[in-house]
Amino acid sequence: MKYKLHYVLLLVASLAFFNTVTSQDTQKKDGWIALFNGKNLEGWKVGENAGTFSVENGAIKVAGPKAHLFYMGEVQNHHFKNFEFKASVMTRANSNSGIYIHTRYQEDGWPIHGYEVQVNNSHGDWKRTGSLYDVLNIMETYAKDDEWYTEYIKVEGNRIIVKINDIVVVDYTEPAIPKREGERVHRTLKGGTFALQGHDPKSVVYFKDIMVRPLP
Repeated sequence: MKYKLHYVLLLVASLAFFNTVTSQDTQKKDGWIALFNGKNLEGWKVGENAGTFSVENGAIKVAGPKAHLFYMGEVQNHHFKNFEFKASVMTRANSNSGIYIHTRYQEDGWPIHGYEVQVNNSHGDWKRTGSLYDVLNIMETYAKDDEWYTEYIKVEGNRIIVKINDIVVVDYTEPAIPKREGERVHRTLKGGTFALQGHDPKSVVYFKDIMVRPLP
């Protein structure tokens, strides 16, 4: 009995080691890194109206007054230049939100740095999900309310690609001298972090499986 128990313990340990190695190999091969742990907002920071963001059933719930949740965690020291980003998103009817890239933490106001990739399937604003807001806008709707969809963003050099459920909706190359006015002069690719937007008190949006894959 003693030897049988010893054998079982060795077998369990071997299986655990194998699973760990396999998991590490898969993560190394795929290169995707989670930015949200599905449990709390560790690694994220919000200024004004922090109550707009909460965690519900493994997803970040956005519901409340205007607010922005910035990734400030350890991955890449929360500074990304070239990368692939993806998240599962679900909107409720008439909801508006956004995913900011190459941005910087702000205590309040609309983020002035970087680009906003739109999240909006039925809100009154005609600029729909996937739009590179006020830079390259799209009117077509590629996702539905109350259904999870994938929003993918790739930045490489001065090129931004946005996919909604694997459909390319934006392929934009930033010119050497972008034509921007006012605060929009900061709407350029200079490296930075990600942020999720709380647009207005009537909008309810969920984000989960938030992942990044850094590129050279």
